[in-house]
Amino acid sequence: MTTVPFDTDDACWAAVQARDPAADGRFFYSVRSTGVYCRPSCAARPALRANVAFHATPADAELAGFRPCLRCKPDGPPLAERRAALVAEVCRLIDAADEEPDLATLAGAMGVSRFHLHRLFKSHTGITPKAYATARRKARVRERLTGGLAAGPAQQPSVTEAIYAAGYNSSGRFYATSRESLGMTPTAFRRGGSGATIRFAIAQCSLGAILVASTAVGICAILMGDDPDALARDLQDRFPNADLAGAERDYEAVVAQVIGLVEAPGTGLDLPLDVRGTAFQQRVWQALRAIPAGRTVSYTELAALVGVSNGARAVAGACAANAIAVAIPCHRVVRNDGALSGYRWGVERKQALLEREGTK
Repeated sequence: MTTVPFDTDDACWAAVQARDPAADGRFFYSVRSTGVYCRPSCAARPALRANVAFHATPADAELAGFRPCLRCKPDGPPLAERRAALVAEVCRLIDAADEEPDLATLAGAMGVSRFHLHRLFKSHTGITPKAYATARRKARVRERLTGGLAAGPAQQPSVTEAIYAAGYNSSGRFYATSRESLGMTPTAFRRGGSGATIRFAIAQCSLGAILVASTAVGICAILMGDDPDALARDLQDRFPNADLAGAERDYEAVVAQVIGLVEAPGTGLDLPLDVRGTAFQQRVWQALRAIPAGRTVSYTELAALVGVSNGARAVAGACAANAIAVAIPCHRVVRNDGALSGYRWGVERKQALLEREGTK
């Protein structure tokens, strides 16, 4: 990234007129008629050029007799840092709450309006405060259920106890979405998948070995690699106590459709998916499925699609967590310069898939 120099008054004045956030911290400007000094990005009413002077640091401005602007707070942390801290504090409040706090309560605690908090939280995380709170409650259920499994039968909480301890007011509200959040019933999840049947088959395609697995909800994994045994171990690690059943003959049609998708990624897959992940991951995966064959996006562009400013690293993590190859097309995401970056199933496979779509 090229750094713009602010070594002349004309360059500084141009940044002030543009309210350029890239200039924040590089210099400060004071306004003689008001007696205050500001950051270049301050949203205050534009001053007359004749009244403006520039300073290297807040201390220099204060030494010249100016006081800090109450709007942009140039003597404190940068605006982006303050906003990030506010979002982090909201997340902490949600995590610590016994029951899901509403938006008005959160906004009041932070001293901002509900509209501002909603917009700021979504721009930083890609989801609303309510969606984050819901995801955290579901995660607490998962943690309590799996924690009970590790503790042994005598210390295991009942499913109902885990649900209420996670902040749900009624077990019915959780059970209504349990298959979406756990991929199976809560009791089966607590047992590490025990009682749940996952059908799977391993076949060969032009890109090597491919494993396709399905729950009663839909396809829960499409894995690719060179070693069929490694793919089977990967699936077993995901569901250590599930009943992994070699698929019957009728499952061959599902596997054939998936292989057809690998051979011709632009055809699409008309089969239900059992997608499990955090609220943010699911938001990224939904955006990925909306990218048409023959098109690629950068991680920065994908972050913009899910409404997360400066979230390229976060969406890259969600891509890496995707366990459903090709059907959730994370292979269509490239670096900002168009070059191929890491791919869970190998950059060579990513290259081959893009070539089949006519993009590389």
